[in-house]
Amino acid sequence: MTFPDSVQYLYSIGNEVKTVKLGLERMTTLLRALGNPHRRFKSVHVAGTNGKGSVCAMIESGLRHAGIRTGLYTSPHLVSPVERIQVGGKPVDEDFFADAFNYVHREAEKLLADGEIDCHPTYFETVTAMAFAIFHRLKVDTAVVEVGLGGRLDATNVIEPILSVITSVSFDHEAWLGSSIEEIATEKAGIIKYKVPVVIAAQDHDAARAILVDRAIEGRCPLTLGERVMGNVSRYDAYGSRVMVAMRNLSVWIECPLAGAHQVDNAVTAAVALLNLKLTPVQMRFGIQQTVWPGRLERVAESPEIILDGAHNPAGVRVLAGFIKQFFSGRKVWIVYATMRDKSVDEIGETLLPTAAEVILTQVDSERALRPEAMLELFSHPRMRTAPRFEQALEIVRAETAPEDVVFITGSLHLVGDARALLVK
Repeated sequence: MTFPDSVQYLYSIGNEVKTVKLGLERMTTLLRALGNPHRRFKSVHVAGTNGKGSVCAMIESGLRHAGIRTGLYTSPHLVSPVERIQVGGKPVDEDFFADAFNYVHREAEKLLADGEIDCHPTYFETVTAMAFAIFHRLKVDTAVVEVGLGGRLDATNVIEPILSVITSVSFDHEAWLGSSIEEIATEKAGIIKYKVPVVIAAQDHDAARAILVDRAIEGRCPLTLGERVMGNVSRYDAYGSRVMVAMRNLSVWIECPLAGAHQVDNAVTAAVALLNLKLTPVQMRFGIQQTVWPGRLERVAESPEIILDGAHNPAGVRVLAGFIKQFFSGRKVWIVYATMRDKSVDEIGETLLPTAAEVILTQVDSERALRPEAMLELFSHPRMRTAPRFEQALEIVRAETAPEDVVFITGSLHLVGDARALLVK
């Protein structure tokens, strides 16, 4: 299949969340048929509710700038699925993506015909297998692999990492992971492997921290807690932060180029991970400082300032709302918002929308999208209107904003992807 054909087939399998099938049996069988490519490179495994993508990006940047040939596997994508699989800091090209799909798809069809798997691998399982095959083929030394959903039964949990990292754990995907923070943390802790070093970020929930730490102790894993090594924060503004990391008899100042209070913790987590991976403090500092992570408090325009942020769950939205209040309370704030039906829409709306003077509700092209008219009935705001598509919402913004205004486009990574396609050249 060509690249467009492969993407269309992946979409035909079904949305990666809606059709999720947690479990490792199918993935293990598929990878065995492919020659177990995931065992041919070193890996760093990153789980968590929020911040895991940013931490992955910082770890990969640190390793790459230290001269290591890196792979990076993250999800979801913003514009194109090739973004999910990166080698040497760049997405694989479309032809290579298509070749990997055809390779994995052929093996999956054989296994299905022989009755060795119960159904075709899911969207996420297929792309995960493609990533592992590509990393092996392109001779990646170390791949940074982000968990898709949960941890214990996630398709990525077939790897045997040299380091496990768990970012902040909060509520998300309760239908699959459980309704309590203890259940969710238990699923995240499932990536912890026997005697494999673990880095655990600062946690908002004591119960989550206790479960993660207990699992690491049970597994006799060398353990570092991010909250215990974070020193002073000398700079925190709308454009990044400067924070001290103190561990192993050294103190290092790091510059994080990613905006948001949450990125302070993420930068510390990444720094600790990189030091665990034997980078020097200088290599670690430089790598983090060079990190690029699109769609997360990303400025894409000025006059008016337009900021993209993929906050899509209550914890992420609380961070965004705090960021707006802290740095933009004196300016007129616009919010362009779209979300999915399976999100905690009421809680998200109550947290985020009061930070804005103007709200435009829109939707993305997805079966899971919540219609703007439905949101209009759920939310209460004195200056709220709808736009059927993002393009129409952008027309309103361009026609009505003043140069000193600030516009946040948020609620869904799919919406951020649509916005980047139009605003980032």
